Amino acid sequence: MVETVAGIEGLTADVTAWRHDLHAHPETAFEEERTSGFVAEKLASFGLEVHRGLAKTGVVGILRNGEGPSVAFRADMDALHIQEETNLPYRSRHPGRMHACGHDGHTAMLLGAARHLSENPSFQGSIAFVFQPAEENDGGGRVMVEEGLFDRFPVERIFGMHNWPGLEVGRIALRPGPIMAAYDVFELTLTGRGTHAAMPNLGTDTILVGSQIVAAFQTIPARNVHPVDAAVVSVTQFHAGDTWNVLPATAVLRGTVRTFRAEVQDLMERRMGELATAIAKGYGVEASLRYERRYPATVNSAAEAEIARQVAVQVVGESAVDLDPMPSMGAEDFAFMLEKRPGAYVWVGAGPSDGGRNLHSPHYDFNDAVLPIGVSYWVRLAETLLPKAA
Repeated sequence: MVETVAGIEGLTADVTAWRHDLHAHPETAFEEERTSGFVAEKLASFGLEVHRGLAKTGVVGILRNGEGPSVAFRADMDALHIQEETNLPYRSRHPGRMHACGHDGHTAMLLGAARHLSENPSFQGSIAFVFQPAEENDGGGRVMVEEGLFDRFPVERIFGMHNWPGLEVGRIALRPGPIMAAYDVFELTLTGRGTHAAMPNLGTDTILVGSQIVAAFQTIPARNVHPVDAAVVSVTQFHAGDTWNVLPATAVLRGTVRTFRAEVQDLMERRMGELATAIAKGYGVEASLRYERRYPATVNSAAEAEIARQVAVQVVGESAVDLDPMPSMGAEDFAFMLEKRPGAYVWVGAGPSDGGRNLHSPHYDFNDAVLPIGVSYWVRLAETLLPKAA
């Protein structure tokens, strides 16, 4: 049974209104100008010390109450390049942009916790409320770290949260160790000799070579990666040719690789290069692989995962806390923050995912029933991490 923090009933209406306002005005990576202004204005009205400009549109609000430990809570603010297909009264007013991942809800919940804790400072120490831009693909978390997030705000621990469709409302899932995968991208360029399609013997068929490489890439997880490790390689683009009767001189393949361990990540990159080069050479084609490591795996430290578990139990009850969820092959740039500070990342149940209610769907909408649960989790976490005020 969910046990929300006493006194947030009235706050929930405001948090819901904030969420709907943010949903109606989605902004994508590093363009969250209105969103960051909205966040900064709210934090200032709560009496927090507000800092802007990290990673261009990032916002950090500091709540201090005497001397003591310092912790950080993080929410992401950006939307996606998706055309919303809902009929909500607060649907996106920006064509081609949509809060299809629930970052509007994440931002609203953390704002709600900041307000409650500022009005009820029962703790001793300080909390950094980190509102991060550009989580989707562009690595705003990495940029915040590189621009001195933890130098300017030397917190001891950091915690994150994401709503999770498919997990029942009123449940929270977490695990120590990897919870989300590393996210890499690749681009393979094949260069050969173009020729008339009726005279293939006069050229080199880059489409044939690329097709064999696509199949060969799938053998790496099956035959090179240890059976108890996980790896996914997906070719998501294949661009070659522009007419019916020409075998093109070039072909470009792009895609993504997901892993949980650095050793497996290294193996995937090395074997993909070896296979592409060897197969292409056998057909007289040149292969050039560009492999880019975007996000590391999101790895919860054991001690902080245990703290998150204790807090989750306080909020939703012991039977509603899943301590062994299957890790997701999706990625999360909160991973960069967890590389620098111990912490934990949890999934908060958002209800059924059918009917287009999954993340990144044009029909998705954050479930407002989650808002008081998320606010309560943040508040209880602060009260657990920081000593009581004298």
